[in-house]
Amino acid sequence: MTTKIFNLIRWQDVVDILLVTVIAYRVLLIIKGTRAAQMLIGVGVLFLAFVLSKYLGLYTIDWIVQSMWAQIVLALIILFQPEIRRTLAQMGEARFLPTFTSAEELRSLEEIVKASVALANRKIGALIVIEKETNLKDFIEMGTQLDAKVSRELLLSIFHPSSPIHDGAVIIRGNRVVAAGCFLPLTLSADVSKSFGTRHRAGIGLTEETDAVVIIVSEETGSITATAGGALHKKLDITALRNFLNEKFVKPQEMKK
Repeated sequence: MTTKIFNLIRWQDVVDILLVTVIAYRVLLIIKGTRAAQMLIGVGVLFLAFVLSKYLGLYTIDWIVQSMWAQIVLALIILFQPEIRRTLAQMGEARFLPTFTSAEELRSLEEIVKASVALANRKIGALIVIEKETNLKDFIEMGTQLDAKVSRELLLSIFHPSSPIHDGAVIIRGNRVVAAGCFLPLTLSADVSKSFGTRHRAGIGLTEETDAVVIIVSEETGSITATAGGALHKKLDITALRNFLNEKFVKPQEMKK
């Protein structure tokens, strides 16, 4: 009996199941901890109501749920728009081979840490974006394009209040500052504290749509906040910020060197 069952399974069926499993797993990772997870639970409840109405013969509920399905699909596309956009962007920019952090990029991370702490000590607001897999070309084009080596001095001069581009975000790719004065999308999440200003909302908004890492320095409190994947890490000191960036960019084998 068991042999017959295995004979009926094609290799295509195995590949099909594995692909569906991987896709489902990736989708769950993307929506974990976001509004989409709560919405998905709501959709699950509606689907359960649909199944039970069929099974129990609840014709009125069955008619209502069936009438709603067409609108639900459209509503899901609208409500899940940020998650769908982020997923497609990550798929389009995904790299199939592992990348390794160069020594120059490691030095750049240290320069970013030093600049962030110096800005915080002087209570100078800053918004520093570090690009990862997702290309930030659209945001780079909206700012003042540069091509300069990352350094503490450069970042301090860009965010100095007298600089004409100090209000926007700096975008860093590898060991180069590629743009400054960039505008980022603001988060629409209701979970974000009302005490956060535009810089924090812009930083969170970008990390909700891309895999970039953003460092925010508050000009009111001088505190350093880092965000990735829409999650906030508040009140970081130099050690915590360095560890955060190493965790996001440095491969384990390189940290041991």
